[in-house]
Amino acid sequence: MSTGLPEPGREGIGASALRPDGPAKVTGTFPYAGDLALPGMLHARTLRSPHARARILAVDISAALRIPGVAAVVTAADVPGVATFGLIGLDQPVFAATEARYAGEPVAAVAAVDAHTARRALAAIQVDYEPLPPVTDPELAIAPGAEPLHPGSPGYGPGGEFSDPGHPNIYRQIDILHGDTPDLAGEVVVEDTYVFGMQDQAFLSPEAALVTPAADGGVDMAVATQWLHSDREQVAACLGLPEELVRLTLAGVGGAFGGREDVTLQVHGALLALGTGAPVRIAYDRVESFLGHPHRHPARMWFRHSATRDGDLVAVQARVVLDGGAYASSSRAVISNAVTHAAGPYRVPNAHLYGASVRTNNPPCGAMRGFGVPQVTFGHEAQMDRLADALGMDPVELRARNALAAGDILPTGVPIPGPVPARELIELVASRPLPPPLDPASPGVGSGLALPGGRPAGADPARVRRGVGYALGIKNLLFSEGFDDSSVARVRLELGPDGVPRAWVHTACAEVGQGFVTIAGQIARTELAVEEVVLAPADTAVGSAGSTSASRQTWMSGGAVRGACAAVADRLLARVARALGLPPSVIEAPRRVLSLRDGQIIGPEAGARIPLAEALADGPVEAEYTHHHRRTEALDGRGQGDAHVAYAAAAHRAVVDVDLDLGLVRVVSLALAQDCGTVLNPLSLLGQVEGGTAQGLGVAVMEELVTVDGVVVNPTFHDYLLPTIADVPELDFVAVTYPQPDAPYGVKGVGEAPTGTATPAVVAAIRAAVGRDLRRVPVRPADLVTPSPGGEPIRHGRDDDDD
Repeated sequence: MSTGLPEPGREGIGASALRPDGPAKVTGTFPYAGDLALPGMLHARTLRSPHARARILAVDISAALRIPGVAAVVTAADVPGVATFGLIGLDQPVFAATEARYAGEPVAAVAAVDAHTARRALAAIQVDYEPLPPVTDPELAIAPGAEPLHPGSPGYGPGGEFSDPGHPNIYRQIDILHGDTPDLAGEVVVEDTYVFGMQDQAFLSPEAALVTPAADGGVDMAVATQWLHSDREQVAACLGLPEELVRLTLAGVGGAFGGREDVTLQVHGALLALGTGAPVRIAYDRVESFLGHPHRHPARMWFRHSATRDGDLVAVQARVVLDGGAYASSSRAVISNAVTHAAGPYRVPNAHLYGASVRTNNPPCGAMRGFGVPQVTFGHEAQMDRLADALGMDPVELRARNALAAGDILPTGVPIPGPVPARELIELVASRPLPPPLDPASPGVGSGLALPGGRPAGADPARVRRGVGYALGIKNLLFSEGFDDSSVARVRLELGPDGVPRAWVHTACAEVGQGFVTIAGQIARTELAVEEVVLAPADTAVGSAGSTSASRQTWMSGGAVRGACAAVADRLLARVARALGLPPSVIEAPRRVLSLRDGQIIGPEAGARIPLAEALADGPVEAEYTHHHRRTEALDGRGQGDAHVAYAAAAHRAVVDVDLDLGLVRVVSLALAQDCGTVLNPLSLLGQVEGGTAQGLGVAVMEELVTVDGVVVNPTFHDYLLPTIADVPELDFVAVTYPQPDAPYGVKGVGEAPTGTATPAVVAAIRAAVGRDLRRVPVRPADLVTPSPGGEPIRHGRDDDDD
């Protein structure tokens, strides 16, 4: 299949170029944000509410200020600008002033000569709380007559930003009504309720920033974030400063997955730096990281699927309630994603899909890899297994029969944009070889990691059952619903100090591990025919690159780099055309005669073969380019509209072994077929899909941030469990590569789609192994060994004896 790509040079587009930061990261010399330091810097810490809901009657900082070495203490009274911030709307206080609305909400921050003194200062601050009953159940928060939990925030009154006045605790609700009879029930009907627990991004390097006061009254901040310009906008507003006096540079980021999209410590650090006149290092430990950033939304979901007896879907109804926690973060956008994907990657002639994101006194929830789609994918894929069981049909056959194809109409009333080979993916993943069957008599089966729980668990091989499960899903790409998304890149082609041509690339794209630092270099090498590429540090001195989220940066910032490179090439070729005395028509469109290739400017018709270094002898060539994707539109009152730019699809097959006595699960095998568009870097692609799969596996069987009465009870890696190399099998991965027509090089974002499908595939395999109706993730050992709460066991999948 032809992609129409330029001829790649060494390490250009299509090559498995290695990460430029890879050696430093694996040798421990890469400077993460928490490693930054300056002479004379102060250390900052944050005081947080221990209550999920409480009035704040008084805050006494006098004892803290008397401690030697304490330089400053700041509270809500010290915020000189806007007192609130937020990613979409400004409803979250910099510091709680009159009421704390979740356990972990900041109340004060201190700066001291060292971290120990800062901790002593926190302990000396006296806060007089009046605890109030927290509302932690989203259904109670939206029940008729429910008490408004944040009556002073936007959304409580006519024209409110977050909700209508009649539903004061709803950030946003959406009703999608599709087809002639949205509430139709067909010949075969299955319905059930599903629960998705709170997952944390659990990045390995906690939040950190180094903030330095500047002579012009502003601040310079090095921070680990996902969106430099959004941070700058919010920080400047809270400080009461013009944005040009707040300068941000990206510090080393040790993972993000959505958890660094919101402002956390940035304003606190800046207030302390400006107040003390000294550099301030503010960094979270692991516990504070769990408390300090928004998490994945927990979900309660009801689905009803109807089909003909031949297995054709005729209607889907769903009700999705997301717990947004105490502040809005990105809940308005997440619920849109969840509801628009609730019918899954299937042709559905009729649909009624309702969703609401709700304010509670639980910790705030916002962006995490998949952005609302993993929750509903778990629900609709469990339903497809249940429907296959009711029809007596193979679950792969049912999915393939109903899979979306190009031109099919989505529940939002528009054709699906671009290629989405859903049927091909599910059939491909089903055709992959299965692992050999578990043989209890095989030598060594009871040792090492061959059985669930490994050697310490001491599983009885005769009591281990195997199951196979499948899942198919789609995930939208880029920002949606009319957001005017863009990214800026600046590129300069110049001679380096050694006289060798090089490209200099400057964007504000946050490199959080996704590999843009690699892709940007590959694009510049391909477009400008150079080997050496210098990436300038990402900062706010160049235009915004938008957020590193929504599977968007290769498309958006990659498109900006490509556009800037093309502009540079055109200008250089025009310069050469003038020097060669070519006619004005060629100077205006020099690519008609001249091209960049192998470090030379070549023009056979003009008899030209000029080394690039010679062409640059008259000086560098620079250009800036802003890339936009096609415009989308907001959903209307019936949930109809062209809301999403494009989609990517994925299909997983999971094979698991389950210990019937201990309730332990071993994921034996994972296969993935994914719709990847044009592959720009095969090695980087593999890293992204492996990581997305691992996070989906994690929430299937172990990852959950647990709250009791709104208080997180497991904010450490001792109790919040993450998959390790012992838990994640090698991924059997197949990339399906249909170029996206309107994307640079035909790319698609690849990191999110597999997160959505790994979870339901693993749970389907567990169901098939144990015959239990599992409707909640993560699946816990107790769910597999305690008596089922009524009803006959169901299969909902395959075991490895099936064809």
